[in-house]
Amino acid sequence: MNNLSIVILAAGAGTRMKSEKPKVLHNISGKPMLYYSIKEALKLSDDITVVLYHQASRVQAQMEKYFKDIKFVIQDHENYPGTGGAVMNVEPKYEKTLVLNADMPLIQAIELEKFNIDATIVMSVLKLDDASGYGRVVIKDENVVKIVEQKDANEQELKITTANAGVYLFQTAFLKQYLPLLSNDNAQQEYYITDLIELAIKDGKTLKPLYVSVENFKGVNSKYELSQAEVIHQNRIKKEFMQNGVIMRLPDTIYIEEGVSIEGECILENGVSLLGNTKIVNSIVKANSIIEDSHLEDSDVGPMARIRPGSNLKNTHIGNFVETKKALLNGVKAGHLSYLGDCEMDTGTNVGAGTITCNYDGVNKHKTKVGKNVFIGSDTQLVAPVVIEDDVILAAGACITKNVPKGSLAITRAPIKIIENYFYKFFKK
Repeated sequence: MNNLSIVILAAGAGTRMKSEKPKVLHNISGKPMLYYSIKEALKLSDDITVVLYHQASRVQAQMEKYFKDIKFVIQDHENYPGTGGAVMNVEPKYEKTLVLNADMPLIQAIELEKFNIDATIVMSVLKLDDASGYGRVVIKDENVVKIVEQKDANEQELKITTANAGVYLFQTAFLKQYLPLLSNDNAQQEYYITDLIELAIKDGKTLKPLYVSVENFKGVNSKYELSQAEVIHQNRIKKEFMQNGVIMRLPDTIYIEEGVSIEGECILENGVSLLGNTKIVNSIVKANSIIEDSHLEDSDVGPMARIRPGSNLKNTHIGNFVETKKALLNGVKAGHLSYLGDCEMDTGTNVGAGTITCNYDGVNKHKTKVGKNVFIGSDTQLVAPVVIEDDVILAAGACITKNVPKGSLAITRAPIKIIENYFYKFFKK
């Protein structure tokens, strides 16, 4: 479909979402709904136009974080409201124009390719058991001969189960000729893209139906529908990873965002969340652990661990209730109950329970560097900036505030004091 322009309608306010955030910026699997429409469109065309109106600058700024060379057009909503009005200021450069809705985040390029049919208009159609709530599409001899909104349908038309799915492929020449003919002479005083269908039928143009799946063309108009769409999208993500060899325990409990990469022999246990641009290679992520914008290779994490953004773990064991942030760990063991932030630790280092890198002084963040074969005793605080060289022992309970040279033992403990028989004096026994 190298002769295709694509227009994505993203101008609506989405009032049924009951949110100050524009509907198209609500997230599914970590990315805004509009992101997915653009992503799939770019697989088919280099001429993508997104039509905006409601909070246009906010939507455009968000999309420009992900995409370049996308055209944005602001709808003249005051003079030309409605879906037909949204297309009026668009200038497609190719022979055919595909019009998508930004609130269909489950749309896939492989489905959109099926619109490549020789006709003036190709209209997406759903075949339903019950088409209540949808506009009906009357089809005869494999051609669309009539469309009717539910409120305008007669008793016989209400029995029709073929419904308008809301995505259209137009011959661009037809679109340019007929858009000026649209009228807003209706109850809402809006210009409707569906009126183009009626004009085409009246003038004897060729209109072909394309039967599509409800799942792929599912619209999202409420937070409930948003949750339904996310479940479908999550299942797609996890299915692809499992087909490529990833083991998932209770996959319905696992959450994986768009952009996550998993390679090699990996196991994800129940309750795992993989967020942002995380990459997992030949590793195990145990139950109820969270990994965000981090790299994990030949390592195991959890259960109940949190790997925060900027962490890079290689050949490392992270146990339960361990948290890392911007931690570069190579061949390290941190079995439990530790915070490792803004730090580097090298091979053979063991981190005892309760260890903390004190990386924030209230104003600035500082770094902790730990060399090879360092034994960090339990309940140790490393007050950054600090460097611990190779082959060092940090005694349990130490508070390290200065650099420790190679081969040393560092101890910061007050001498123990024992008062005999104090128990009996205190409790008067």
